[in-house]
Amino acid sequence: MEIRQLRAFAAIAEAGTFTAGAERVHITQAAISMQIRQLEIELGTQLFVRAPRRVILTEAGEKLLERARRILREHDAAVHELAAIAGAEYGRLRLGSASAMVSADPLPAILKELRAQHPKAEITMLTGTSDALVQQILAGDLDIAFVSLPVEARGIETILLNRDELVAIASPRHRFARQRVVSAYELAGEKLILGERGGNTRRLIDHFFAAAGVNPTIVMELSRLAAIKRMVEENMGVGIAPLQSAREEVEQGRLVAMWIEGAQINWELGLARLHGGYNSPISKTFIKLCHDHFSREAPDLSARQRLPRPKKAKRKGVGR
Repeated sequence: MEIRQLRAFAAIAEAGTFTAGAERVHITQAAISMQIRQLEIELGTQLFVRAPRRVILTEAGEKLLERARRILREHDAAVHELAAIAGAEYGRLRLGSASAMVSADPLPAILKELRAQHPKAEITMLTGTSDALVQQILAGDLDIAFVSLPVEARGIETILLNRDELVAIASPRHRFARQRVVSAYELAGEKLILGERGGNTRRLIDHFFAAAGVNPTIVMELSRLAAIKRMVEENMGVGIAPLQSAREEVEQGRLVAMWIEGAQINWELGLARLHGGYNSPISKTFIKLCHDHFSREAPDLSARQRLPRPKKAKRKGVGR
């Protein structure tokens, strides 16, 4: 067995088709088919059952996939260690982010400093839900990712970076606009605009409503917080978001924010990585830069923060 064959096999198993697997390892479908055929001949057993739209692992294939992932992790760790010997300016870092807020700011500044310290490093970036990114870390496709905490997947370790509290957000034209506090019952009766399922923020919100014994009316599920805030600004419904992420819009008078009665729903941002994985020089630098930034920006939640006061809307001129 060769590393390239195991990598091709794992890519097909995880992607579900030969075509998608070939794209993942950057070779042609004919080449990846040849590698799997050679691997099956060498092992003397079939690894996949070819179904109409996807491939299915045989029992032998399932056993090999467990071993292949461990072998590939060890191989990649050895490559990283040897690259570190050649110099800390080299290396590879495959990042993921489940937070649009982090991707917009402060990630660009962090990556700029990272590039300055590791000028010849290969840095790539993907986005997705927390659950999806964790699965990519476990599959060996990502090294580290910004995710909502907690992460319950086995084999993953996390580092807390920031903590915030979820609040209700609404348009200044909404009937809740003059309220400072809103109840679970009131929220459940409104048209809610929430993040898509699969992320920890949405899971926290779902648990809150379930504990309160109410069934919320969800009219939109969006993948980006920026889209949720824009819909709420247009008075299409009420949203729930981390306070810090809505602070600018509240201060500008584009949104109003309210505490949620009887609940302190803490939202936590952290870094997720493979437990016991190789901590390369570039990943150590990245983690330190993240710690440095978020320790400076961390909000004080020792006492509940005062909601930012919205700016008064300018009066339009009359009789001009």
